Amino acid sequence: MTFQERLTWLRRSHQELLEKKNCPIEGNGVYDRFDNPVLTSGHVPLEWRYDLHESSNPYLMERFGIHAVFNAGAIKWQGKYVLVPRVECADRKSFFAVAESPNGVDNFRFWQRPVTMPEYGEPATNIYDMRLTAHEDGWIYGIFCVERKDPSRPDDLSAAVAAAGVARTHDLVTWERLPDIVSKSQQRNVVLHPEFVEGKYALYTRPQDGFIDAGEGRGIGWALVDSMEHAVITEEKTINPRFYHTIKETKNGEGPHPIKTPQGWLHLAHGVRGCASGLRYVLYLYMTALEDPTRVIADPAGFFMAPEDSEYVGDVMNVLFSNGWICDPDGKVFIYYASCDTRLHVAVSTVDRLVDYCMHTAPDGLRTALSVKTLNELIDNNLDI
Repeated sequence: MTFQERLTWLRRSHQELLEKKNCPIEGNGVYDRFDNPVLTSGHVPLEWRYDLHESSNPYLMERFGIHAVFNAGAIKWQGKYVLVPRVECADRKSFFAVAESPNGVDNFRFWQRPVTMPEYGEPATNIYDMRLTAHEDGWIYGIFCVERKDPSRPDDLSAAVAAAGVARTHDLVTWERLPDIVSKSQQRNVVLHPEFVEGKYALYTRPQDGFIDAGEGRGIGWALVDSMEHAVITEEKTINPRFYHTIKETKNGEGPHPIKTPQGWLHLAHGVRGCASGLRYVLYLYMTALEDPTRVIADPAGFFMAPEDSEYVGDVMNVLFSNGWICDPDGKVFIYYASCDTRLHVAVSTVDRLVDYCMHTAPDGLRTALSVKTLNELIDNNLDI
């Protein structure tokens, strides 16, 4: 194959992938999954991966390896469904990029250039997993994990420390980097509530003792800060705790910021437990009161979504993760979730369905006998049909 023939093939294959129609799969009544991922490493522009000049790249080899696209913040912006995913290079470093779609389920295309995120303080080794919030103060905020080498353990090449980085923008192109959030513990999953609470910025936190282990961290926390320009967490309240022998035994964290509904704030989160094959990540829902976002009013038992079929396979097996969803004015909800730190998918539901699921799914009784009791009540209710 000549250089020009290979280039023609690359461009045609890439275009076919970008234009591939994505069809819904009838689901469990709560949501519909779709046939294909919405973003993969194959969706990345050819200009990011190849030197397209025959003189300097006669074999048309990849010069910059892109390995995975996953864990995307999401926002409806200028009428488009816009994602800011984590793009992971072959060298393990991640960066942010912006992709948009006219319909939210297919035809996602990356903007011409990745996000150039300004650095703050000691340069980070890696940044990833941005949560996007269009706040009532007029800014779009991105809060993301900042990973640095642990200076207290110089000889341990796997020892890292995590902080929550903060940036804000008006156009998703130019980002103003703000100081990292100051906290007594490490923070990896921090989400900004979209409204002021008691005149302050409200944060969903996930305090943890180490980079991986939650340790004494009790679960999803809540903190109020005076300013996002110098956010300092002085006091945290646990609002969604971990429990023994549940989907969130090992740790849990808020996904995207919650959706405001007439019945309460609708939350999407991830829960983690240990199993024989490692850490298993699943997604779950819960709701809090409108007048008090720290008060849980619905907490359905078990997972809302878990890996299925090909979603189970990838770089980090047995993982679903979400840090982005979009709610349209008509109540349609697009849930963007990643599988196995490899690719990004979408599931579609509605506010009414998700609220119904939360309000009418029994909470976890925390032991087998109560699970069977709940099941028998459902069976009894169906006997007269």
